[in-house]
Amino acid sequence: MAAPILVEYDSPVLRITFNRPERLNALTTGMLTLAADAVEAAGSDTGVRLVVLRGAGRAFCAGVDLAGDADGTLPGTDTIDAANRLTLGLREIPQPVLAAVGGPAVGVGCSVALAADVTVARASAYFLLAFAQVGLMPDGGATALVPAAIGRARATRMAMLAERVAAPVAEEWGLITHCVPDAAFDDEVERLTQQFAQGPTAAYARAKHAVNASSLAQLRSALDIEREGQTQLFATADFAEGVAAFREKRRPEFSGK
Repeated sequence: MAAPILVEYDSPVLRITFNRPERLNALTTGMLTLAADAVEAAGSDTGVRLVVLRGAGRAFCAGVDLAGDADGTLPGTDTIDAANRLTLGLREIPQPVLAAVGGPAVGVGCSVALAADVTVARASAYFLLAFAQVGLMPDGGATALVPAAIGRARATRMAMLAERVAAPVAEEWGLITHCVPDAAFDDEVERLTQQFAQGPTAAYARAKHAVNASSLAQLRSALDIEREGQTQLFATADFAEGVAAFREKRRPEFSGK
């Protein structure tokens, strides 16, 4: 059975791949923990000059797996904690992080993709904060990352209406840094990888620190608020209905409770 997270060190690049293509790389708590472990370790490894995130197959990440972990356990506060560790790690390690989004980036998968310093996407990819579709609120730092990039109005639209944002629109809005034709995607990812790997690593680190300070100073506070809110929402009838509808492939009937 293939490992759900692939961590490959190709000096000086650390590549982390979500590797459940049969589930569109839907994340379990264990996968989030493994990815966070790898990112945090990279932060103190002077041999790593770039971290690259991508998903195997046709999706970047479909979000948290609503089928649950191996024992069927639904997402809970431990899932939020693992996702928060990953987002903080991506933002706080000194090395640049490149997210290569080759397909849909949904839910916390969208949050992770947007936590990168540079996010390059295939033109056919899309970004979706799907949380409201199952009675939840955005997490993984999305409530800070998204408005910092595209403003309150568009962030609220993504959070509450759960609309897909196609990669060309995401680039136009400033949600991502690069949208490239599908056929050029791999070449552009490799070009950027080589540019970062051969570039002024210390200068990148200081630039990242300054950008964090000016645009994401409230990230940790946002993560705390998300955790509190999501924990309460996990106990609602709407979340139970959202999960049931997702599994039964039907529209949810929310009661507001």
